[in-house]
Amino acid sequence: MNATALTTPLCRHAGIEVPLLCGAMYPCSNPELVAAVSAAGGMGVVQPISLAYVHGHDLRAGLRLIRSLTSKPIGFNAVVEKSSRIYEDRMRRWVDTALGEGVRFFVTALGNPRWVVERVHAAGGFVYHDVTTRAWAERALEGGVDGLIAVNRDAGGHAGGLGAERLIAELAPLGKPVVCAGGVGDAPAFVRALGLGYAGVQLGTRFIATTECRAHADYKRAIVSAHANDIVLTERISGVPVAVIDTPYVRRMGLRAGWLARRLLRHPRAKHYMRMLYSLRSIWQLKRASLEGAGYRDYFQAGRSVEGIHGIEPAGDIVQRFAAAAAHELVVNSMPARGAVN
Repeated sequence: MNATALTTPLCRHAGIEVPLLCGAMYPCSNPELVAAVSAAGGMGVVQPISLAYVHGHDLRAGLRLIRSLTSKPIGFNAVVEKSSRIYEDRMRRWVDTALGEGVRFFVTALGNPRWVVERVHAAGGFVYHDVTTRAWAERALEGGVDGLIAVNRDAGGHAGGLGAERLIAELAPLGKPVVCAGGVGDAPAFVRALGLGYAGVQLGTRFIATTECRAHADYKRAIVSAHANDIVLTERISGVPVAVIDTPYVRRMGLRAGWLARRLLRHPRAKHYMRMLYSLRSIWQLKRASLEGAGYRDYFQAGRSVEGIHGIEPAGDIVQRFAAAAAHELVVNSMPARGAVN
């Protein structure tokens, strides 16, 4: 096997061997999962709210715990939406703490990433930003980001509206590395994404169904049992569509926000307060559902990648299997992966 076969711009920016990220997940990004993906050659991305408020770690102590489990690089997720001054100040402190603890790869989302970029570039690091369209990508590039996480319509959580092929066609001409997020649950899908020209892949749902993830066994079994057509979009979590597994609780709750909530979410001033209200409620509900399982509510975020997930296994095994499949494809069939070999 050619040791450099999987070297991509993402690998060089993140300092990793396999172009594969374990996406930051609330509430599922526990330290052991983050560390296991990084130790295997990919990169686990820390979700600070999950680390602090679900898994009970002070950020600095949590980062040091991960460091005790692996010396390989880890990433950090900074959601930069302007929701409240208290949140913004906390995120700025968290970013500074992560930099102080040696993190040099950051994934930003939802707002203007410029202040994160300035801090991270000053420390010699790199920033990628979540996007769903070319318009949002262009805004992120104005903020100075080094790469893009292309969230497609098959992703879990807040999915995009475009397919993986359409997104890479729109974003590749911008000249920055693009990472595929959504729809990848098995090794063949990973290989296909690299073949489309992506510089890497970000997985979320696949890594919930692992031995290291602290999600409840009910959640993991629901992912293994589900098919792509079992994934539905609900507005009842955050006010905008979120991908979840269709369960009896989701059906009872309904998929659409109430008429008053929809109206307030469109109001120029009220929408920020409504999003904050939804976020506070969903943080509590998702935390309990993830840790307590169906005994609380069968309320499980997941993407259409469930179609390719058939068992609960160690995270490192997933990383190594995906890497081996992609390297084999490159060597045997000369896979034309623009993002994977430049």
